[in-house]
Amino acid sequence: MEGLDGRVAISWRIEPRFGYGLARTRIEPRTPFPVATSGTTALAACAWDAGRIETEATAIAGRFEARAGTRTTIALVAADGEPLVFPARADVERRIETTAAFWRDWSARLAYDGPWRDAVVRSALALKLLVFAPSGAIAAASTTSLPESLGGERNWDYRFSWIRDSAFTIESLLQLGCDAEARAFFWWFMHATQRTLPRLHVLYRLDGDTHTPERTLPLAGYRDSRPVRIGNGAANQLQLDTYGELLDAAYQYAHRGHTVGRQTAWDVARIADYVCSQWREPDSGIWEVRAAPRHYTQSKAMCWVALDRARRLVDRGEIPARRATRWASEAADIRRFIEERCWSEAKRSYVWYAGADGLDASLLLLAIMRYERPEAARMRMTIEAVRRELAAGPLLHRYTGADGLARGEGAFACCSFWLAEALAISGQRREAEHVMDELVALANDVGLYSEEIDPASHAFLGNFPQGLVHLALISAAVAMQEASQ
Repeated sequence: MEGLDGRVAISWRIEPRFGYGLARTRIEPRTPFPVATSGTTALAACAWDAGRIETEATAIAGRFEARAGTRTTIALVAADGEPLVFPARADVERRIETTAAFWRDWSARLAYDGPWRDAVVRSALALKLLVFAPSGAIAAASTTSLPESLGGERNWDYRFSWIRDSAFTIESLLQLGCDAEARAFFWWFMHATQRTLPRLHVLYRLDGDTHTPERTLPLAGYRDSRPVRIGNGAANQLQLDTYGELLDAAYQYAHRGHTVGRQTAWDVARIADYVCSQWREPDSGIWEVRAAPRHYTQSKAMCWVALDRARRLVDRGEIPARRATRWASEAADIRRFIEERCWSEAKRSYVWYAGADGLDASLLLLAIMRYERPEAARMRMTIEAVRRELAAGPLLHRYTGADGLARGEGAFACCSFWLAEALAISGQRREAEHVMDELVALANDVGLYSEEIDPASHAFLGNFPQGLVHLALISAAVAMQEASQ
């Protein structure tokens, strides 16, 4: 903290909560800095020119006055199962400067120079900061159990790596010219999926493990929104759309000049075969609905995408052609199923699932993932219908209809950016730009988004920051730049 002008009284306070607030915490006034410990974990509050440091039973605190020319540094230093080292102030400040220089240099090299560059750069930074450095996995969000409606039960743990988000991340990194990051992340999730191939887990722990049992903690939650969950039971669901997103990522990776390798090509072929045998099954869908499985339209369309991308990889010579005939036949059957059972003449739109009356925002992905040409009649009518039934200003709700959980939720921010992209690629560029401008204005003061936004108050809901939202923002901005060219 630097004092530039005038005088400002500042107080600071650190209240560590180990083990989700359930573990015993001990605070000791050591020399030169106080330390909070719990078991083998220790946290030091290193403070210079920050006033007299006070230790309490549950907190470390201080007060000082910032004046012109003053500089205060406070650093949290942690260790687990190893000695806790107090750094010198010069070392801390040098690391801060080195870190800032790294991020400035990295963001300056991003290959996007359109009208929403600031928002794109901020989104790229958020995604890179969600990467778990030891493994290279990217978390969907950095929080758990922030509610989708205050006081409601829609409180989930997003500190895991979803295959769906991973695939979208690779494509966004490639779009921005971040080839090194895209390459590292591609190989991480191809390695992580090896344990269960050809079946994919919905999500993985950041160390690549698949054990994510869901349990609740005896905590009040954010603004009394219970339950507080750790782990995620959606890991045991069947979500067929993940297969399409993974194979699309593999295709995009190869299409941009990278080599997938012989083993990965074999794995892709096995996954495509698995899709041929599984696509007729009902699943839980992209929204991980905790109700009986259904034949979700977007899931079926992504199965078609999986087989289409496998056949494209055959055309590129990446995969042996001996299975391509079956993939083409099954892809035709999937398309027949969607066009006959997932289209509503009454709605003039594709529907949420086969035989349904309601719509859902993931139908926009049928255009974005090129299940159908975005400008085709059925796609344009679907985009119009989704906007008509699910929009609240520039924002979109996920779907209409029951999903097995009580209380409602906010508008889903990623869906809103999908709308902007779908409008752009279907030839409605001016309207797309208008929606994009409104959405970019809804970011918080540091350019970040939570999972959902309250349409009335624009308050943030759900976990934060949400990687999928920032992925959708990047994709929409790049799509609109390409459409304008």
